[in-house]
Amino acid sequence: MAEEILLINVSGQDKPGLMSLLTDILTRHGARILDIGQAVIHEDLALGLLVSVAEQDAGAVIREVMFRANEADSTVRISNVEEADYALWLEASGKTRYILTLLAAGDGSAPLNAVSTLTHGVGLNIDTIRRLTDRGASRPGEGLHRLCAEMRVRGDVEDLAALQAELMAAAESLNFDFSLQEDTVFRRNRRLVAFDMDSTLITAEVIDELAARHGVGEEVAAITAEAMAGNIDFQESFRRRAGLLRGMPVSVLDEVADQVELNAGADRLIRALKHFGYKTAVISGGFQYVGERLKQKLGIDYVYANALEVEDGVMTGAVQGEIVDATRKAALLEEIADKEGIALQQTIAIGDGANDLPMLARAGLGVAFHAKPVVRESAQHAISNFGLDAVLYLIGFSDRDIDEALRHSS
Repeated sequence: MAEEILLINVSGQDKPGLMSLLTDILTRHGARILDIGQAVIHEDLALGLLVSVAEQDAGAVIREVMFRANEADSTVRISNVEEADYALWLEASGKTRYILTLLAAGDGSAPLNAVSTLTHGVGLNIDTIRRLTDRGASRPGEGLHRLCAEMRVRGDVEDLAALQAELMAAAESLNFDFSLQEDTVFRRNRRLVAFDMDSTLITAEVIDELAARHGVGEEVAAITAEAMAGNIDFQESFRRRAGLLRGMPVSVLDEVADQVELNAGADRLIRALKHFGYKTAVISGGFQYVGERLKQKLGIDYVYANALEVEDGVMTGAVQGEIVDATRKAALLEEIADKEGIALQQTIAIGDGANDLPMLARAGLGVAFHAKPVVRESAQHAISNFGLDAVLYLIGFSDRDIDEALRHSS
């Protein structure tokens, strides 16, 4: 039986029952829905239906759809789609799909223009755009509006790294954040989020705070500079810095642990993650003592950091157990995922320093948070302009999802 393919576009004020009217017509005439999409912006409807219908019924379908849409004060446009064009559409629908998440201050016009221009330039087509932030959204304390849009794009990109670099350059120029992820089942089913601690989950570098209180701040800073210059590795650096804390009362560590401040959005992020059933972990080159406090305060599931030896209430300057360095961080991420029965592709790792890069690379989603330039450039995803809770947008949660989670977790 010969069939015709019709593309039905309906626009106008959104009215309840319009979909029911249209699908009733299609059902009575035995039409098959090949594709469908709908969006409503400020009560204005844009609806598209691609249908296949028997040739002898096509005229009746067109007339009835036009009549019923006119009754509903909607504008309708119906066009025939050739078989060859439909075949090309099917071929294109099989191309690689990506999720491009854009987070910008203000209305986001310039960032949207930059992103859409760059994606178009490499042959990516935007299929859908979904706003994740509420209208006029702003977070407490930020004092600014922000727009987060999740764009589903499709196409075969020859050089994904080059596109990432161009997007990063635009993001730095226009002060927006973005994430480009392949749209896979794992992207929609993340289960574990691992945090670096110092300067990521919390604002402070604890060893610097302790060194300042113990009067060895300059010496610790000098060792840190040597490590950053590549003259000594992290393990030697950490042992030497810890050694300078010899004789410091553990009460000082207590004071610092009590006074650490969370980075913006950290509490909101972890509360939402716990509600959604995610496991959380701190994997840090900092101190276990501080990590344990955060575990109690925030309900974090795992803490792996470095333990300082204490005798008679005083630090000896020695380190207990294996030092958590860059290699150990990546290994611990794997260990936790394996223990929880979670695939590595379902993990998220967040950090700010070069010590975090192997862990970020190993995770399904590695996010550089307010990171040093070398880390931001090496990581595939970066948040540089907003708080930690912006990670929730990269997972795909909307403000409505997040606010509902927070209501139930309070």
